[in-house]
Amino acid sequence: MPDSTTHSEFADIFSRSREILLAHSRSLVLVRDEPGDIYLNTAHQMKNGQPLFFGAAAIRKQYVSFHLMPVYVFPELLHSIPTQLERRRHGKSCFNIKHPDDVIFAALEQLTAHGISQYRRAGYVPD
Repeated sequence: MPDSTTHSEFADIFSRSREILLAHSRSLVLVRDEPGDIYLNTAHQMKNGQPLFFGAAAIRKQYVSFHLMPVYVFPELLHSIPTQLERRRHGKSCFNIKHPDDVIFAALEQLTAHGISQYRRAGYVPD
């Protein structure tokens, strides 16, 4: 692992990321939940017939990735995220986390909750 990040730190980051996603799984479709990899869709079918992606987390070689599709669909969700989380954003809807950080996890919890709320308002997930 690069820097001083250990495998156990990545496991902790993934575990906390997984908990954040699973907190909303009642309204979602759990596609995959394996060691180091979780993936959730909605039951909503897009025009191409595919389910609408919600979020995922996975242990990668140098970080843990946390994908949250609502921030792609509703970019205004990103307007109030803390700088610590913004620095971890890669692309439009992915956050790469290398070290456990309570500020980042709190922001991800809030962002995920707002994301599921936006999906509900749009009719993508049931109440």
